[in-house]
Amino acid sequence: MQRRSLLKAGLVLPAAAALPAGGALLSPAEAAPRVSKVLARNIDVPWGIAFLPSGDALVSERDTGRILRVRKRGGYRSVGRVRGVVSNASAGGEGGLLGLALHPNFRRNRWVYAFMTSRTDNRVVRMRFRRGRLGKKQVVLKGIPKALHHNGGGLAFGPGGHLFISTGDAENGAAAQDRGSLAGKVLRVTPRGRVPAGNPFGNRTWSYGHRNPEQITFGPDGRLWASEFGEKSKDELNHIVKGRNYGWPHVEGKDGRGGFRDPLAQWDTDDCSPSGVAVARGRAWLGALQGECVYSVVLSGRRKGRKRRYFAGRFGRIRSVAAAPDGSLWVTTSNRDGRATPGRTDDRIFRVRID
Repeated sequence: MQRRSLLKAGLVLPAAAALPAGGALLSPAEAAPRVSKVLARNIDVPWGIAFLPSGDALVSERDTGRILRVRKRGGYRSVGRVRGVVSNASAGGEGGLLGLALHPNFRRNRWVYAFMTSRTDNRVVRMRFRRGRLGKKQVVLKGIPKALHHNGGGLAFGPGGHLFISTGDAENGAAAQDRGSLAGKVLRVTPRGRVPAGNPFGNRTWSYGHRNPEQITFGPDGRLWASEFGEKSKDELNHIVKGRNYGWPHVEGKDGRGGFRDPLAQWDTDDCSPSGVAVARGRAWLGALQGECVYSVVLSGRRKGRKRRYFAGRFGRIRSVAAAPDGSLWVTTSNRDGRATPGRTDDRIFRVRID
């Protein structure tokens, strides 16, 4: 499809829309994103994204428990359903089949990891992906508290091959400050779910004091980032540091010298509700549900912390953002999650180029 046709269809920002408020030009490091292709349509709340060596991606459907293979050139098919997934979407809930991650040695062992809500808890499971299909699941970690809201759900493998897991407070703020609880945390475990050497408290807790960090990601420099929902005051983008306390439920957003780890960036809760997070071109990219846009945040240098807003109101609620092997971003809508009126082809997955 030609650029003019994409623009008419609302899939490419006109040049003027790439300017920030006030008309100041973006620096070369802050080039504007544009949608280059709609990869998939009519998906049921796409949530987790994990890229295969081919450049295709596995994508979880939150409410059905299905995992789809979305081709890098567009189109998709189901590769299996994770048994035992419980979605409470009909009651306005947030559980279901959430984050996905591939083992660092996926080419050899074929392990796919998934964060899921079961009848009794949240848990992390893994399955072999062979000959285009998912195998039987194995439990890696169970007993993560669940609730109607605040289930977390992020997965990311980091340096040393350890698995990091973001968990919500399960609507119990006190649990976020309890370093022995699995709720309201970023956890660090071995690929089998065990406690690795070097964790700060001798258990699975890596950082604590989190309300609902839905997704996490590592940047090319090895830093770990998390998006986090606030309650009534501030949403956050946090750099996750070993052993640090991020303040919930005592504080939302920055507290200066109050003793808690401050976020790099924060938003009023009516403006953002960040779910997905990816790092590319020196910026974090966040999918904003309430804000119905993608935000970027500069991660270093003299513009560190500066925010930009893109695609505002064009596609409805934006959930996941993932950095693809080809340098693009994959972005998903979340208009079938019970909190919006879906369009005829929702939910969709877009490829976004950063020019």
